[in-house]
Parts: sequence; structure tokens; C-alpha cells
Amino acid sequence: MQTDFRLTLIRAWLTQDLAIGPYAIDVASADASFRRYFRVTTADRTLIVMDAPPDKEDIAPFLKVQGLLAGCGVHVPAVLAIDLPRGLLLLEDLGSTPMLAPLQAGGTPGPLYTDALQALAQIQLHGAQAAAQLAPYDAPVLRRELQLMPEWFCHTHLQLALTPDERAMLVATEDFLIQAALAQPQVFVHRDYHSRNLMVTAAQSPGIIDFQDALHGPAAYDLVSILKDCYITWPRAQVEAWVAEFRALLLAEGPAGAQLAGSSQAQYLRWFDLIGLQRHIKVLGIFARLFWRDGKAGYLNDLPLTLSYVRETASRFPELADFHRFVDTRLAPHLAAAHQRASQSTSP
Repeated sequence: MQTDFRLTLIRAWLTQDLAIGPYAIDVASADASFRRYFRVTTADRTLIVMDAPPDKEDIAPFLKVQGLLAGCGVHVPAVLAIDLPRGLLLLEDLGSTPMLAPLQAGGTPGPLYTDALQALAQIQLHGAQAAAQLAPYDAPVLRRELQLMPEWFCHTHLQLALTPDERAMLVATEDFLIQAALAQPQVFVHRDYHSRNLMVTAAQSPGIIDFQDALHGPAAYDLVSILKDCYITWPRAQVEAWVAEFRALLLAEGPAGAQLAGSSQAQYLRWFDLIGLQRHIKVLGIFARLFWRDGKAGYLNDLPLTLSYVRETASRFPELADFHRFVDTRLAPHLAAAHQRASQSTSP
């Protein structure tokens, strides 16, 4: 089996090439791609091995973005050894406590979010040169992401046949959201800056992971990823308070920060909500694709919250009245049945 082969390869790399031992090795995590992570425990430390099969994953983007983020002064895992041809990295262990864990356990959210917002501000305020080395989060990328929703969420998951008028409305919605995204200041965008990818660490928390898909794009994208997280939700008043806290961090840096903060809280909230809608429409398609194409069932449980973000945000903008009506009448009523159908498809 492929899994056994890769694990045997990792053991040989650790023992023969890196002279690490004795050690124990256990699965640490797997993400939404083909990458897997193993925790290596020795007598005096723990390490992480990233396993990225080279026929399925390229670790070069990870290495590039790791260096760029480290240069911004935030906490990313140090790279300790590289085997590029075999798709293996040995990394600093940032621990096993994602930000989501204490939040779900009822921990006080304020300090965790303050740390996350400060790290994000650090990236945006000190990452201009780094961002210039990333590919642009441009109109073709934004549209490609938005089109995942009709293909994978509407057609495959909900089994909806869209009418020509509905397809035209979706294209008009895409056009509106793309124009809004490109009108924002453009910054270093992690693209998955949320509570599962921010690790609570003893020093310089949070530790930031899963950053290899970073692009140069809309200023509010990462902020909405963490504050309107697909895995945990907060009241609107609390979200707006955190947005104000983040803007204050930007504004405290003077003219450079002010350029990223918008002319007012109202303008920034508009940026925040519209790029959040783009993200959540995309994520509906991604979560459905992860189930139907990749066999990752866990993400189905995150579809209801993601769809609720789409409904709530679309309702805020008169320009999106037709899209809001479509979500309310054509998508939301079919979600429960689609979930049941998907669950039955995995039953023995």
C-alpha cells in the first residue's frame, strides 16, 4: 500500500539519512490535500515530518512561503531538514493545540483572538516585499474559486439543475464580488488563516501552519477567515469589535497602516463582508468536493455554518438581492436532504 511505502520511506530517512533515534512515530494530522504529518518523539524533543508525495504535492511553495513569513517576524515552523525529491520535510513541532480546541472547550476567546490579530497585522504591515513575491489573487483565480460552488455544491451535492436565468445571476454575482475584491488594497494573503491553522504555542503564539497557498490579494481576506471561521461562529457585535481592534493595529502604524485600514470602519466592514462572501461561496464548493471527489466526510458537517454565512452576508447588500433570494429558496431548503443522501452513500 502507498501509505505503508511512504511510512517505510520516512523511517529510513530519519534513521539512515538524519541519524535520528531512537524515536517513536505517530500520525499527527492530515489536511485537505494529500499531505500528511507525523510526530516524531525522541528522548529529548518532538519533531514533525511533512509527507508530501511528489507525484501529488509540491513542497517548494511551502518552503518559499515559510521563508517569506519568517521574514515578517511571525511564528512559522522552522525547517530542520529537506528531501525535495522524496517530498519530505523535518519541521519544528508547534504542538497539538490548534486555537479551535480551547475555543470549543469554553476558553476565553479574547486573548486568543488578540494574538491572532496581532500576528496578522504583523504580516500585513511588514510583508509588502514578501507579498510582491507571491502570485496575484486576481480575477481568474477569484472566478475559478467562485465557480466551485455551482459545480460541486449545487450540482453534485444538492443535485440541483440550475436554470439559464440562475446561471446568469451567478455570473453577475461573481462579477460584483470580483470587482469588490480587486478594489481593496492588496496584501500578503495566507488564504486559510483560521482556528485550525493557528497553533497555541508557549512562545510567540500563535504558530502559523498550512500557508503554502498564499497569494497577493485583498486586505480583508485573512481577517474574515479567522473572524467568520467555518468551524466556529461569534455574534456579529463581537466580530465587529474584533474588526475594530484589527483596524486600530493597522492605524497605529501610521500612513502605511492607514492605507490598509480603509477610510472608516464602515468601508472596512464592507470589504470584510464582501470578500468573506467570496470565500464562503468558494468553501461551499470545496467542502462538497472534498466529500464527493476526495472521500473526506468530515467537512460535510461544516457546510451548514458556511451556508449560514453566505445567507447572512448576502442579505446585507441590496446589490445581491437576487443572489440572496436564490440562496434562501433554492439552496438552503435542500441542504438537509443532501446531507442525508451523502451520509447514506458512505454507509456499509
